[in-house]
Amino acid sequence: MSESKVAVVKATPETVLADVKRAMHEAEFDKHLDRNRPVILKENISWHLMYPSANTTPWQFEGVIRTLRDAGYKDLVCVANRTVVTRAVKGERLNKYVSVLKRYGVPVKYNFLADDMKWIKYEPKRSMHVLNRIFPEGIRIPDFFIGKNIVHLPTLKCHIYTNMTGSMKNAFGGLLNSRRHYTHSWIHETLVDLLAIQKEIHAGMFTVTDGTTAGNGPGPRTMIPVEKDYILAGADSVAIDAVAAKMLGFPPESIDCIRIADEEGLGCGTLDKIDVVGEDISDVDFGFTVGDNAASRVGDAMWFGPLKPLQKLAFHTPLVYAFVLGSFIYHDYLWYPLIGRRHVRNWLTGKWGRLFRQYE
Repeated sequence: MSESKVAVVKATPETVLADVKRAMHEAEFDKHLDRNRPVILKENISWHLMYPSANTTPWQFEGVIRTLRDAGYKDLVCVANRTVVTRAVKGERLNKYVSVLKRYGVPVKYNFLADDMKWIKYEPKRSMHVLNRIFPEGIRIPDFFIGKNIVHLPTLKCHIYTNMTGSMKNAFGGLLNSRRHYTHSWIHETLVDLLAIQKEIHAGMFTVTDGTTAGNGPGPRTMIPVEKDYILAGADSVAIDAVAAKMLGFPPESIDCIRIADEEGLGCGTLDKIDVVGEDISDVDFGFTVGDNAASRVGDAMWFGPLKPLQKLAFHTPLVYAFVLGSFIYHDYLWYPLIGRRHVRNWLTGKWGRLFRQYE
């Protein structure tokens, strides 16, 4: 059994639930998830608005839930997080998760609600790259995650700070609290640290990445959605992200978090060592590029550029709320009405948009 097996399956709207099941079985999910432990379904809401390729899809949820239930995994729970600019409950409603989760009796817990889970200090067994330095008072994680399986549900898309985002980045919102913006200058090292912690606390790990529509451009929100018809699955977060990066058009070794995790034995980021089953992706290259938007130009200057010395003043004091408000206004009230809504309308007339409307 190879932990670095990644399944890549071509999907259609008519067969997508079966396609998700096929991808999961070809990647041998049942050999990596403990049937005697609960399974966390970690959704990915990059934007509370419905925007194609930004968020977990309803068929991704439904396909994973049905496959797990058919295989005897009965104790499933969806876990959501919020960010400074996204709202989980609104995102679940607009992206049509609510009806799917209710239909299959899957409860939702929120890592920002004290009644659902507590944030406790955690001392990693493995030496950390940056988290101990960023959080000198102690690393805190949700107690609910410990001892459970986790299935990550990212999408295939670009990201302004990491070039692409997938399984490794999906742990960012789940395992770090609302102060996770402290880590952006060291985002790649942070993702490696979080992967090490995941391997210590989870009973099993698996990822199903939705690439039915992929995001080209300055993600995780202001992208151009492109129908690509792919589903990816695998137990090795590094390997599935390496395959996703290759498909998007980025050499995996150029993504620092993939390279570092590979070098440290946390997964396989070397394509010729990954067992890719299903579709032949040797010639697949979407040719996507990241680019910039107004928000990323400010972020680049503050987190990586000449304004980096002002980080603590800007992001560790109440001044952070000015940046949060600016990002919220830009994304929700400028970019989305002027540009994003047109992409949504066009997508809704296509085959995946028509399937999305069936989840009303």
